[in-house]
Amino acid sequence: MNRLCPWIEVDTSRETFRHDRNDARSSFGPVLALCGMLFASPAPAQRLQALIDAAPERSVLRVPAGIWDGNIELRKKLSIVGDQGTVIRGSGQGSTVTILSDSCRLEGCIVERSGGMLVQEDAGILVKSSGNVIVNNELRDVLFGVYLFASHNNIIDSNRIRGRKELELGARGSGMHLWNSRGNSLKGNRVEDVRDGIYMQYANRTMIEGNDISGVRYGLHYMYADSNVFVGNVFRKNVAGAAVMYSRDIVIRRNMFIHNRGFASYGILFQDCHGITADSNIVADNVVGLFFEASSDNVFRHNIIAQNDVALTMFQNAERNVFTENTFVDNLSPITVIGRSTSTRWSEGTQGNFWSSYDGYDLDQDGIGDVPARIQNVFQYLEGQVPNLRLFLYSPAAQALSRATSAFPVLDMSKEFDRNPLMRPFDDRVLMQAYAATEARTKSEAVQQRPSLPVLSGLVVAFGVVTLLPFRFIKRRKMN
Repeated sequence: MNRLCPWIEVDTSRETFRHDRNDARSSFGPVLALCGMLFASPAPAQRLQALIDAAPERSVLRVPAGIWDGNIELRKKLSIVGDQGTVIRGSGQGSTVTILSDSCRLEGCIVERSGGMLVQEDAGILVKSSGNVIVNNELRDVLFGVYLFASHNNIIDSNRIRGRKELELGARGSGMHLWNSRGNSLKGNRVEDVRDGIYMQYANRTMIEGNDISGVRYGLHYMYADSNVFVGNVFRKNVAGAAVMYSRDIVIRRNMFIHNRGFASYGILFQDCHGITADSNIVADNVVGLFFEASSDNVFRHNIIAQNDVALTMFQNAERNVFTENTFVDNLSPITVIGRSTSTRWSEGTQGNFWSSYDGYDLDQDGIGDVPARIQNVFQYLEGQVPNLRLFLYSPAAQALSRATSAFPVLDMSKEFDRNPLMRPFDDRVLMQAYAATEARTKSEAVQQRPSLPVLSGLVVAFGVVTLLPFRFIKRRKMN
């Protein structure tokens, strides 16, 4: 029997830790008046922690709706399941929820008001154990969202994480932060208004699937993490889509890196990465689509790189990368090479890439251009040496220089050719349907964030009043 509230019992068949007021009323009479207050009104933090401490190990504690002031710690195997409107509110210092025991579960709660110390890893949910499940929670007004600290084989699923938008980007924490953690699964989470959407360091064998990251610095900030899989994620409207550094053997498939237009930003940056497979991704409307430095032996296939200012920026030390059956459409510049040339292979077998700027022909109708596609013209080559020349990319002088060099190739430029350019883009209708749905959602969110017509009208009226009143006052003084 539970000493804190005697009517609390354990249903061992379902492992449910619950309270029953009817049993209490019939069995304990006057005790109900005191203990029933615990559940009839928002609970103070110490009582919620006491309930957690009193709950049998491996049981399920169902927390009623209301504001339960934190902080709380889970030091034994326990499941906490909230009702609609269950709020765990932190003290404003430290982490609101700290999970120290393996095999815990936190579900259906609103977690808010963590501390503000980056060096202390203040988080909505701080996990220092393994095998936990964190699902269907909303985290708001938190520094870090979910922080996995040396924590393995956890499932982080279908959570909504919102940081502190009022802070500068550098003063915020990450939405999902993994350090020295392996074998975790991050699926179906929505993250916004934090510093980095997903930050991973020394985090191997992680599955990252179906997450939506927006309004952050780096959608994905990633280093020293090997053998991870990214599938079906969306990184949109960030300062930069993804920065992947010092890692190898990564699979990046069917993701979207779109509308990332911060200063000198990228769809994806690869720094010292090797053995990466990128298949069927969309990289669109970024300052630079893909950036490579000291990255080698990577394969890019069936990707759509479209409407970027520069599709590819490659350092000379990016070696032995393969591009095949990709679609390059309406990029202002197809490539900028830093250095003389790269050892990139622009086709595999007979399959090159589709270039919307290709002006060749296909006389034998085999779907492959009969003349190689020059990927870089003279002006883009000069731009690689002097980046500020991009200001004149579409000037008449630049276009004239490009045409002249095509007719009279007297300059020794970099030797970037696609020997087997495709005449038709790769057809991936499922991916394009997903892209169209994402664009529709992005536009809908933009409309919702705009001030309504009455608000705009009010602003116009207020502006008129503030502007005209001084003039009317001056006019009256002159008349008097």
